[in-house]
Amino acid sequence: MYTAFVFALVFIGGFAVMSIEMLGGRILAPYFGSSIYVWGSIISVFMLSLSLGYLLGGKLSTLNPSLRRFGIVFVICALSCLPMVLGAEVFMEWVFARVYDVRYGSLLAAMGLFFLPTTAMGIISPYAIRLLVMATEHSGHVAGKLYFTSTAGSALGVLLTSFYLVLWFEVNTIFLALASVLAAAGVSAICLPARQAVRVLETS
Repeated sequence: MYTAFVFALVFIGGFAVMSIEMLGGRILAPYFGSSIYVWGSIISVFMLSLSLGYLLGGKLSTLNPSLRRFGIVFVICALSCLPMVLGAEVFMEWVFARVYDVRYGSLLAAMGLFFLPTTAMGIISPYAIRLLVMATEHSGHVAGKLYFTSTAGSALGVLLTSFYLVLWFEVNTIFLALASVLAAAGVSAICLPARQAVRVLETS
C-alpha cells in the first residue's frame, strides 16, 4: 500500500505540472499571443523551475524524509497554484502595460505566475525516490519506475488538458481542480497512519 500510494502521488504531480504548462499558453495568449516566443518563455520557465525543484527535492530528501513531509510538499504545491487563479489577470495587465517586447513580456509573466508552483512540484520526484529506495543497489530501478510514472502522468495531463478540459471548463476552474487534487493528496499523505508512514531507509 505504501509503495503504491507514493507512486500515485508522483503520478498526480506529473499530471498537474504539465496541465499547468498547457494552461499557461491560454493565460498568456490574450496578452502576448501564442507565438514561438511565448511558448519558448513558458517552456524555459518550467524547465528552469523544475531543475531548481529537483535540487531542492534532493536536498530535502536527506533531512529525515517521511511521508508526512512529502504530503506537506503537496499542500505547498496546491497553495502555490492559488495566485494563478486570484491574481493572474491583474499581474498580466501590469506586465503588458510595462513591457512592450513580446519576448521579455511573456518571459516575465511566465516567471511570475509559474515559477513557484513548478519549483514546488519539481521537489516531488527526487523526494519520492528517497522514500522508496531501501538500498543503494536498487536506486536506479526505483528511480526509473518513478520517472516513468511521473512522465506518464505528464503525458496524460497534456492530452486531457489540451483535448478535453479546456473545452469543457474555464481555465480558473481547472486550476482550482488541480489545486484541490494536490491538496487532497497532501492531506491524505499527512494523515496516513504513522506505522505506515515511517520508513527506515538504508544507505549501504
